Amino acid sequence: MTPSRHYIASTASTNTLLHEMMRQDKLPEGFLLYTDFQSAGKGQPGNTWESENGKNLLFSMLLYPHSIKVYEQFILSEITGLAIRKVLEKYTDDICIKWPNDIYWKDKKIAGILIENSLFRDRIDTCIIGIGLNVNQEVFISNAPNPVSLRQITGNDVNREILLKEIQAELLNIYQNYSPEFIHQEYLNHLYRRNGFHRYAETAANTVFDAEVEDVLPDGRLILRTQAGEIRTFYFKEIQFVL
Repeated sequence: MTPSRHYIASTASTNTLLHEMMRQDKLPEGFLLYTDFQSAGKGQPGNTWESENGKNLLFSMLLYPHSIKVYEQFILSEITGLAIRKVLEKYTDDICIKWPNDIYWKDKKIAGILIENSLFRDRIDTCIIGIGLNVNQEVFISNAPNPVSLRQITGNDVNREILLKEIQAELLNIYQNYSPEFIHQEYLNHLYRRNGFHRYAETAANTVFDAEVEDVLPDGRLILRTQAGEIRTFYFKEIQFVL
């Protein structure tokens, strides 16, 4: 069965609108809401997402991952990142996943992911996956440090409808058919700066150090090993990549 999709020309945020739609009706798993323009597109807390009207993909997808425990919820980020990476690899090389939830081409950001879960006891009840993917935009005017689009990479316009269908299908494929162990290992394999020592900045201490990625925990914490062999663990916003 073809997964459901619903288009709206513009909205404040597809994540917000999908929340509202869920209160009105029981939507099927895999339901996808997409738009040409968001007036208040969400990034991670405190951030917004720049997107020129009609140029990119802005969408939210609904899952009911009742088997996933709260402390294992980061697998939903892993699934989403892997799906986007696999589809984009059809269009260009050098696509990777930057922990915790960005998609990079080389050292530039091509997509961002925002996942909002509701809980029932110790399990995930509903999951809304919001994705912004730079497709055909040629000029970025915000102060975002390193955006890039498929159009800038390849020199060609990309059919957004085909790309959207590919991502929706691949995300559902990974979600429905692969084991958590496989998904996690694939996520690690395709992480940005996966191999070797790289520079990081610790937010609270305002210090910079070199480390390599050791692992990512089921709750999303990043484990780094310093050059001295010390193992350090960080939540998102506690550590930054020095680009």
